[in-house]
Amino acid sequence: MGLTKQYLRYVPAGNLNIIASPRCNTVFVTLEGQEGRFVAAGACEHVIIWDLRLGEKAQVLLGETSIATRLAASPNKRHLAVGYADGAVKTFDLRSGETISIFIGHRSEVTSLAYDNLGHRVASGSKDTDIIVWDIVAETGVCRLSGHKGSVTQVMFLAEHDIIISSSKDTFVKFWDLDTQHNFKTLVGHRSEVWGLTLAKEDKYLITGSNENELFVWKIYFADVSKNADAPVSLLTLNTSEEGDIDDARYPLRCEKIGSILRVGRGRIVSLGSDATSRVMACHGTDNTVEIFHFLPDDLVQTRLLKRQKKEKRKAAKEGKPVEEIETDSTLSLKNEIKRLPVIKASNKAKGLDLVLGKGGELRICICANNNSIELHSATIGDTDIESRLLRSLTTYGHRTDVRALCFSSDNLALATASGDSVKLWNRPSLACLRTVECGYALTACFAPGDRHLIVGLKDGKMLIIDIAAGDILEEIPAHSKELWSVVLYPDMRGVASGGGDGTVKFWNFELIEDPESETKAKLLSVLHTRTLKLEESVLAIRISPDSRLIAVALLDSTVKIFFLDTFKFFVSLYGHKLPVICMDISSDSTLIATGSADRNVKIWGLDFGDCHKSLFAHDDSVTGLAFVPKTHYFFTCGKDGKVKQWDADIFQKIITLQGHSGEAWNCAVSPNGIYVSSCGSDKVVRLYERSAEPLVLEDEAEEEREKLDNDLATGETSAVQGQKAQSLPSRKTVNSEKAAELILECLEVSKQYEEQLAEVVPANPLPPVPPLMQAYSCSTTEDFLLETVKRVRASELEEALLLLPYSAVCEILKILPKLLKGDYQTELVSRLTISLVHAHHGPIVTSKELLTTLEMIKKLSLERITTLRDTVGYNLYGMAYTQRAIEEREGVQLFKDATKSRKQKNKVRRNKERALKRAIMTL
Repeated sequence: MGLTKQYLRYVPAGNLNIIASPRCNTVFVTLEGQEGRFVAAGACEHVIIWDLRLGEKAQVLLGETSIATRLAASPNKRHLAVGYADGAVKTFDLRSGETISIFIGHRSEVTSLAYDNLGHRVASGSKDTDIIVWDIVAETGVCRLSGHKGSVTQVMFLAEHDIIISSSKDTFVKFWDLDTQHNFKTLVGHRSEVWGLTLAKEDKYLITGSNENELFVWKIYFADVSKNADAPVSLLTLNTSEEGDIDDARYPLRCEKIGSILRVGRGRIVSLGSDATSRVMACHGTDNTVEIFHFLPDDLVQTRLLKRQKKEKRKAAKEGKPVEEIETDSTLSLKNEIKRLPVIKASNKAKGLDLVLGKGGELRICICANNNSIELHSATIGDTDIESRLLRSLTTYGHRTDVRALCFSSDNLALATASGDSVKLWNRPSLACLRTVECGYALTACFAPGDRHLIVGLKDGKMLIIDIAAGDILEEIPAHSKELWSVVLYPDMRGVASGGGDGTVKFWNFELIEDPESETKAKLLSVLHTRTLKLEESVLAIRISPDSRLIAVALLDSTVKIFFLDTFKFFVSLYGHKLPVICMDISSDSTLIATGSADRNVKIWGLDFGDCHKSLFAHDDSVTGLAFVPKTHYFFTCGKDGKVKQWDADIFQKIITLQGHSGEAWNCAVSPNGIYVSSCGSDKVVRLYERSAEPLVLEDEAEEEREKLDNDLATGETSAVQGQKAQSLPSRKTVNSEKAAELILECLEVSKQYEEQLAEVVPANPLPPVPPLMQAYSCSTTEDFLLETVKRVRASELEEALLLLPYSAVCEILKILPKLLKGDYQTELVSRLTISLVHAHHGPIVTSKELLTTLEMIKKLSLERITTLRDTVGYNLYGMAYTQRAIEEREGVQLFKDATKSRKQKNKVRRNKERALKRAIMTL
């Protein structure tokens, strides 16, 4: 048997160019006690906290492989909930940047997240039409709410009641009671998908947005249902209002449509939200117009109403009507309560917004634009409408359009990226942007010898020479009459060759010319056109062999023509692709050429006879980038399926699939030393990979990919106990929950064997050795071992893991539980274990006489332990309150309370008195 060929694994080394993903929203967060300065934005799988005052990254919350699709900040803005495209929800502590909890329950992308008023629960809505409520403190799922027939677009908690409001693409808005976990009211007044909702003015108003060019306003109030208490149940089941809303008449909440607000923006509602005080609401459609509405305070509303009534009386008096016959309208309308503020125009299409109301009526609006940028606008809420102003725009750290080309410098320390608007130079170790040069639509780029200049090819056929140090364009050369698709350096570094859509390949030599505008004798880099190779079709890519012998030209007729470089004599034609070759590369020893085509195949050819060694089905869509690793026969490819793959051209096998892009991947490049690989895509991110010292075996890698595929296919499966009805649990079966069940089964097996060994021991003989697994957990008894094993299971996956256990294992655990309750163990964990097992296997446990006795004992012991625990907590609570009062009396200070709140309240009262006095003086 031959030796197994080993490879070194490439691992992610950082992301560039991404400021904010258009698929994710942005939210204000609080860091270092400062509000309105830091904003969190999704950046593919990570979340970046941006400091808008300094325009820098303040923190990065690391994700795994799935991209972040939804963010929600806790009420105190110190915790952040992140929803991902694979259905997972994570919560982060912003002070430490660490993950607090992970919840896995949805089967598809998370589309909405919301914290409750205290920040103890979070509700998540998904494309799988379900809403799940998670308990942040206990790290478990509370309930799964099913009822929508389309993707859930928004969820919100009512502040003072245990109620969730949700909107969906099925055109319905539903009200859910969390005490009974059922839907008690449905609003059916929308004719199209409901894309968003928000609550305003202390939850008095519900505003919903759909495809229409108006926002619907609903009034929420609670009616007295005590008068219907004696009515028959049959009369109280369902009630259909005039608008067709279906609700439960026994429930006191009522919701009525009171009007609508016309929007200025075009298209459907994309984002609809309000600030923490629910006084200001903002929305935007599919364009760049952001509209802001202010819900006025009650005292100001009454003042406006009185003014209107006086105006009506004066008007009637002028017309000569008697005072007794004058009737004034005393009802409040939306015009009285809502004030429209000046609109904000973003630089590009808005994809998300968040707003925060600060001191002195200053409103800050953060807008995430579609062109990979974040804008911070400021407006003032007062008696006069003041136009908003742009405070900060984050644009330096990324391109506005997709990156189409990238290349490494010869010292491997710099990376250049070219897009449709500019060329940027990045420092590879620090991932910092060093230079930005505005130019046209760039298609290709390469470093000139010395790494001080860049040669860039544009879509209009021009070739640019850019001075990196100065950040200026030295020269614009009209190289081709159509697109300039490819620029490559000569192997001897004395010039470049360019291929364009006009069917020509031009050869240029570098030369130094004197600068007529400069007073110094310094010379500038330029190029001199020497030769031209004319072809019948458009040139899509060119490559020169490292031995300077051949030049390969990919044409629009799906062939690759190879010529001798010195004489332009035709050598061989490589034909076999069904669609044009988009990318290709030649190995460093000039023996192989690999071509990637729009027909999704990569073909490997020999340069000695032009024979095809192998054709590989590489990607699920067009192959867009291909590059050999120097001094090897390994090469990387990327395609429109978003994947980046490494291949071995000697054995014609795939080595590894790297973490790719969420959209199309446009290009890839390998550093001259072969250690670094970079790729760019339509998700605006430039990914950097680094070769590690970790070995990689092809068979193991293929097995891992198969397992991952099987797990993805099994995502929608639900756990169920055999013979019983499947439960609608908040969590779902995952690989981790299966591993946790296997751990518990292994623990029970080891414990059983150890107890059998202990039973066989004669009193005079020494005890048998403790099993190695128990020693690893630092346990001496089987009860400790079981508890330690359960502790190592993630809290959000414990219920799912227990469902996967066989009934025999459940019986063994139940028999151990009384010993755990008698000992000094965690009462909360043991009680949760008991409730989960009894809930899942209630029928068989109750019918078994042996287990019924055990269950009675568990009930008695658990009640005793929980009562003791509750008494301890109450004793400590009142003891701390007594200590607080004693210290306050002794020191005369207010302890454990935020004194600033009372000061703010006093200042507010004083300001209101001053305003009232000013109004009185003005009236006089």
